[in-house]
Amino acid sequence: MTEFAWDPDSYLALMAEEIPDYRRLQAELTAAVAAHDRPPRTVLDLGVGSGLTAEKVAEALPEARTLGIDASEQMLAAAARTLDPDRTELRRGRLEDPLPPGPFDLVMSTLAIHHLDGPGKADLFTRIAEVLPAGGRFVLADLIVPADPTDVVTPIDGVEDTPSALDEQLDWLAEAGLATRVHWHHRDLAVVSAEAPPPPAG
Repeated sequence: MTEFAWDPDSYLALMAEEIPDYRRLQAELTAAVAAHDRPPRTVLDLGVGSGLTAEKVAEALPEARTLGIDASEQMLAAAARTLDPDRTELRRGRLEDPLPPGPFDLVMSTLAIHHLDGPGKADLFTRIAEVLPAGGRFVLADLIVPADPTDVVTPIDGVEDTPSALDEQLDWLAEAGLATRVHWHHRDLAVVSAEAPPPPAG
């Protein structure tokens, strides 16, 4: 999805064709991000893509600054046209690369981590936990392998697209030391919120 001439309308139309509940996924991720007593001020977006989801999150978090990472120069160029340059920094990088040191109040990712295999996801979740402060959160919005095969509605190639089951990902997040909550789950999509333990009392 990174090789076509980028246009917001055509991109949204393509996503709606590929992923019928794309807009709902965006909305649920934004709701999960905003549902916190202390709004995050520093955000790391892994796989920022065209920036359309990051734009919605920025609207929900007007005091936040975002660092967006993506492997595609074309997508980064599109994100640069979409996002407020005063509140956004964009860098080229892969999910397998070392993460910026942070700390980040919020790490988010939309429809990117399913490109990693199982061990790759587990490794990334561990590295994400390391850049979260106490009480920081990771919000994941992505494809999953549903328990019922008839719930697969998004075409995947099985090569670059390697989604994992929701339960597996919850286990990997827990092994990384994060407390997980499924914010939304519909067919082959899910939004998960995972929080770093709060600081000890006293």
